[in-house]
Amino acid sequence: MTKELVVRRVIILLASVLLALGSAHAEPYELSKNDVMEPKAISSTEISLFGVKLGDSESKAVETLVTEKISGVKVEQEATFIFLLDQRKPTGPMAGVRIQDGRVDLLFINNRFTYKTRGIFRNVLNSESPEEIRKLLGQEEYGDENVMGAVMAYDKQGFQVNYLGKDINIEFAAPR
Repeated sequence: MTKELVVRRVIILLASVLLALGSAHAEPYELSKNDVMEPKAISSTEISLFGVKLGDSESKAVETLVTEKISGVKVEQEATFIFLLDQRKPTGPMAGVRIQDGRVDLLFINNRFTYKTRGIFRNVLNSESPEEIRKLLGQEEYGDENVMGAVMAYDKQGFQVNYLGKDINIEFAAPR
């Protein structure tokens, strides 16, 4: 092989690798707007809750969630949490964020948020069983299932589903 041919093949190989890496990168997913249905396309680093993402500063989270008005949402800030409640039935948080060390380190939603969310997580929040959730998201990396419910961890994508009968919670944190 000539040196020129080897260089061309290396360039083609590198371009292929870069293209594959670029397509593996998750698209942004706003929980209240986007209809993402492909579970492998979801990464907690690309998920936002009314514009707030993991790693955002406390001031951005407060400004976005507390100061700005979100239609149909009542906001309460308690200790390290900013809770979002359904104004129609403020029986408990439907979503929220946790702030530690000045940064958002956790986003969460539950079945009270179903009417606001879009895409695959609307289907997950409406699920009737852990098996139904697995059909939507695929097999979890690890978990625990017992008579009380199930915990399904998708750590590489940065989220965990807690199934407790009719109560379903989804927590988004940094991928591991």
